[in-house]
Amino acid sequence: MKVEPTRRQVLEAATLGGGAMLLGGCAASALPGSLSGADWRRGHLVRDGKFPEATGPIEDVDVLIAGGGVSGLAAGWRLAEAGFTRFTLLELEDRTGGNARSGRNATSAYPLGAHYLPVPNREARALHHMLKQFGMIVGEERGAPVYDPLQLCADLEERLLWRGKWQEGLFPQTALSADDKEQYARFTAGMAAFRAAKGADGKPAFALPMALSSSDPQFRALDQQSFAQWLDANGYRSSLLRAYLRYCCRDDYGSEPEHVSAWAGIHYFAGRRGWAAGEDGDRELTWPEGNGRLVGLMARRIVGKIRTGHSVFRVERVDAGVVVHAFDHGISRTRRIRARAAVLAMPHFVAQRVAPQFAAKGDFSYAPWVVANVTVNRPPEGKGAPLAWDNVSAASESLGYVVATHQTSSADGGPTVLTWYLPLSRETPRQARKILMTRSLEAWQEVVRDDLLAMNPDLAGAIERIDVWQWGHAMVRPTPGFLSEPARLAATASSGPVWFAHSDLSGLSLFEEAHYRGVVAAESVLAHLSHPFESLV
Repeated sequence: MKVEPTRRQVLEAATLGGGAMLLGGCAASALPGSLSGADWRRGHLVRDGKFPEATGPIEDVDVLIAGGGVSGLAAGWRLAEAGFTRFTLLELEDRTGGNARSGRNATSAYPLGAHYLPVPNREARALHHMLKQFGMIVGEERGAPVYDPLQLCADLEERLLWRGKWQEGLFPQTALSADDKEQYARFTAGMAAFRAAKGADGKPAFALPMALSSSDPQFRALDQQSFAQWLDANGYRSSLLRAYLRYCCRDDYGSEPEHVSAWAGIHYFAGRRGWAAGEDGDRELTWPEGNGRLVGLMARRIVGKIRTGHSVFRVERVDAGVVVHAFDHGISRTRRIRARAAVLAMPHFVAQRVAPQFAAKGDFSYAPWVVANVTVNRPPEGKGAPLAWDNVSAASESLGYVVATHQTSSADGGPTVLTWYLPLSRETPRQARKILMTRSLEAWQEVVRDDLLAMNPDLAGAIERIDVWQWGHAMVRPTPGFLSEPARLAATASSGPVWFAHSDLSGLSLFEEAHYRGVVAAESVLAHLSHPFESLV
């Protein structure tokens, strides 16, 4: 007779699995694959400042954008939308996109990082404008946007492996005690109240972009404690609820609830009020390549303005503008570019190194991640709910996997790519980055393969390739106190000739935040240069 594990055993497995997952064992037979990631060697050269001085003439542009992630591309897109063309974008990597980049093999395109965009809030005006331009919003119904159904995640959106059986949704539906049910219902009601709340200033308590949230002290005070402390203080001690909330914090912030501000923890549930016609407000936009679709379209809009393989390592004030020093890896030579204004669309820990005259020193912390794209010759199955787009196991330290071909051919029994996610949140970021520097491809493949087979034993013999991508500084961590972080406040209040644009200014590594910060910086530049425009924010 088969003996089902107890709830405690499942939760202990979820808690302890990370240690075994990171330690690994003797690698099994190697699979085809690759081990890659953000170019840390170029990043460390910027850190160390080991570049030759420029010897050639100075190039002149009106606006220099440093950084080709979501914020930098959004800044360039906004300038182009306003008819402003006298700008150049420099990107350290050989491809733009930041942590929204994607890859492709013979089976499918797939994400290397961010893989979806929830239907945006009403207040995300610039993002709505862009989605209309990209043909993703195709009309209006009673004043609300109508989305192209082909851009929205198909059913089934998500499923959870719980007590040996797949179920729809991510919170367990069986084997719940009366206390589990009461706390989950109370938490859900509490988050609904926060979602509807407004501050004394009339603004939503929690908005997205977060800069449009209320500054009412009753809400901002939540930033002074951790989410875990807030949960304890409010009597949320159910082990099932806490396991679910841990998943949520790791999913959006790459961090444990103990290291996430209570304001940010609540924002995860209360900040989203997707605005769309019909019942589509709670849905997600996703594509085989994830948010690579969005950054690709933004890059296409400004393709003639982008120069990849350029490490910006010094930004200096000169007269009313700046001079930017950038090493061109293609020709191994340093360029000097004089600009009337600059947008530093880079993480703040980089900005404070390359532009100390403009970027205040601050305590910003970043979460490391591992993403693996696993090519299989048949889709996963499993008892219970059918294969979903997002598939999570309650007994795994990973966040599970999404199916790249979910909206195309995953249902026909053919090959597909499973994108597997693991935030290294149990270790300190420094410890986790050491793991990334030393772990071999074969060891990572073993971790990924074992985790997938624990979730889906039916995949035995189906795994053909595992490609692993490492992010040393994947996303900013919204630690307690981030709202009042002096360097963050100084960067958001910059008045030129340098403006900052990155999601870490929000403390939330979300596409909506990065896009907003890029648009705001671009509109500040347009105003500084007296170029006419109608604001989108």
